[in-house]
Amino acid sequence: MLQKNGRLTVRTRKYPFTMQHAALSVKPFLKWAGGKRQLLPTLTEYAPKQFQHYYEPFVGAGALFLALQPRQAVINDLNAELVNAYRVIQKQPEELLRQLQAHSNDPDYFYQIRALDREAHLYEQLDPVQRASRTIYLNKTCYNGLYRVNRKGQFNAPFGRYRKPLIADETGIRNLHRFLNQRPVRILNTDFEQAVQNARAGDFVYFDPPYDPLSPSASFTAYQQEGFGRPEQRRLARVVQDLTRRGCRVMLSNSSTDFIRSLYKGYTQIPVSASRRINAVAANRGLIEELLVLNYHPETGKLLTF
Repeated sequence: MLQKNGRLTVRTRKYPFTMQHAALSVKPFLKWAGGKRQLLPTLTEYAPKQFQHYYEPFVGAGALFLALQPRQAVINDLNAELVNAYRVIQKQPEELLRQLQAHSNDPDYFYQIRALDREAHLYEQLDPVQRASRTIYLNKTCYNGLYRVNRKGQFNAPFGRYRKPLIADETGIRNLHRFLNQRPVRILNTDFEQAVQNARAGDFVYFDPPYDPLSPSASFTAYQQEGFGRPEQRRLARVVQDLTRRGCRVMLSNSSTDFIRSLYKGYTQIPVSASRRINAVAANRGLIEELLVLNYHPETGKLLTF
């Protein structure tokens, strides 16, 4: 880590801890709001060099999880469709690929598939593979890859008009399947606090929650029906405090707002610049400042005391 022009810069290392297996080439299987691919050099630099279990309670596309390739992991998300897709890739990748290959990049077809969740009794008849296929298809072909639902939990992003989207990524799905089966990986669909209830000293927890909005109109948490406001942000801070008492190392990403900086006063706070390319409004895309919060010293890995 270097200090340059009053700001922190980082030197990246390829693997920040010892792996149990040879690394696979594994990438996120979909695009997700707040995805961390562009920040991986920074995140892997500040991740602990060694840890036992890895926990990611807001896994989303799982960019850091897949980059670290931990020996044992618990991943979680409150979005049931996302979690179902992970589970299907873990257990039924070939059937999933067959269904993905049958989809068509056509607007009329897209809106027919999108409309399946408008009738709850019909949607409930879809099996897990059909649901996962729908989720991935919509993500690959909708506008800007923006997974978005309304207050009823219905997918509402429009057709994206891509020329040749890769709907059935055979190599990507199969590599992710191998990765999810060559080591113990638990995939949960529960509240973030419940997801880390078994975390113990020596474990590493990465939180990437829905961000505190930079302005009243800037919030985008529509990838889950329930939303995530300041009461949830405060509850998350209490969970981080509890994990610190347990001896877990915690890294958290969020907006660099006065509220978040105050909420994590006393923790290591590192400003990082990130681009937001997934915003539905093109004018709102661009560089923004985020905050990386650690409960340990970035150089030594030693836990902070409070």
